[in-house]
Amino acid sequence: MTTARERILEATAQLLAESDALAISTRAICERAKVGGPEIYRQFGDKQGLLAAVADVGFERFLANKRRNPLTADPVADLRTAWDSHVAFALANPHLYRLMFTPSGEPKPQAVKEAQGLLLEALKRCGDAGRLRLAPELAGQSILAANVGVCLMMLSFPELFGSLDISQAVRDAVIAKVTGDEQEDTRISAATVLARALAGTLTGTAPVDSATIEQVARALAT
Repeated sequence: MTTARERILEATAQLLAESDALAISTRAICERAKVGGPEIYRQFGDKQGLLAAVADVGFERFLANKRRNPLTADPVADLRTAWDSHVAFALANPHLYRLMFTPSGEPKPQAVKEAQGLLLEALKRCGDAGRLRLAPELAGQSILAANVGVCLMMLSFPELFGSLDISQAVRDAVIAKVTGDEQEDTRISAATVLARALAGTLTGTAPVDSATIEQVARALAT
């Protein structure tokens, strides 16, 4: 038999599949969970506490998906797989994803630290293979920040940034930046040039300069 807390969490997750967290009322949650209004405050303190708890449940699903990603002999290829699975989760759970990665108020979900920990484990494999240019912590922050940024742009402006080609261009540029991998194709698209510039600015290793701007202009003209 499920508890009141479990029913409230499940009801909120179901409503998040249909609409944004800001549009969900505590009344709707209580009606679906079949509990009285004070139960939310008894279990979670307030609505923000409930949303933080739901975000942590979302992170449990997110991290379970991450752990199912296969490991290969190529740790850099595994980073790309992890990026793509992150994007797939965001596209399949848009409202939950926004709640997880754009929290407002306190408390904030704490499981993002575990997500960063899994990424650091993957980067340690790259370092052990001699394929890591930056310190693992900085590399992990750079990749996760770029990954989340791409997902939020895809969700918020799908008509402009919804193409998986954009995600893959930024993915390859950022991962190449932190691992030192050379791109096989010397024909650099405008999106890739821009992604490289952003990655350089993000890590502090290569700020945007006039040469980069000229390179972007040439890429746009081809």
